[in-house]
Amino acid sequence: MRPPPPEAITALLQAWSQGDREAGDRLIPLVYRELRRRAVHYFRRERPGHTLQPTALVHEAYVKLIGYNVPWRNRSHFFGVASNLMRQVLVDHARRRRRAKREGVRVILDDAIDVSAARGVDVVDLDEALTELSGLDPRQGRIVELRYFGGLTLQETAEALGISPATVKRDWNVAKAWLFRRMEGQPAPIADGERRDT
Repeated sequence: MRPPPPEAITALLQAWSQGDREAGDRLIPLVYRELRRRAVHYFRRERPGHTLQPTALVHEAYVKLIGYNVPWRNRSHFFGVASNLMRQVLVDHARRRRRAKREGVRVILDDAIDVSAARGVDVVDLDEALTELSGLDPRQGRIVELRYFGGLTLQETAEALGISPATVKRDWNVAKAWLFRRMEGQPAPIADGERRDT
């Protein structure tokens, strides 16, 4: 089954935001299918045998999404919020496992963050690094969240943030380099003045 065009999902989201329950009923299977696809994509980077499965991730994030009472601007806005919620679910799950096992839960940072696919990174450490990056540069932090946790494309990320794809690409590259250095334990300053030309 072919996914509906982005405009169709945007129209349903906006109608649902305005109280149209029928639009919400038609929307649910469409966004659920897309959330599941993104979760499956994310879990391809995870270590084998992860105790949280894509379906469980989507269910937990979806339950939180249903409770959001915001006027959805468009499809990218919706999936941007979903990315944030999926990150929260994954980090909460990793923290629970860490407490239970007293050790880190490992994920694989693929070429999206330019780290060898064989190298595991603790998801809680990644979350802490991303939180630190967001404190230094909120837009870069949001871009990493949308791209890495939400699986959004450069174009979708640009739409969600209201910036150009070129700006997303530039910030994405700077953020990946920063995270790589930070996760390797190296100093990772951001030269804010050098990059804020847009």
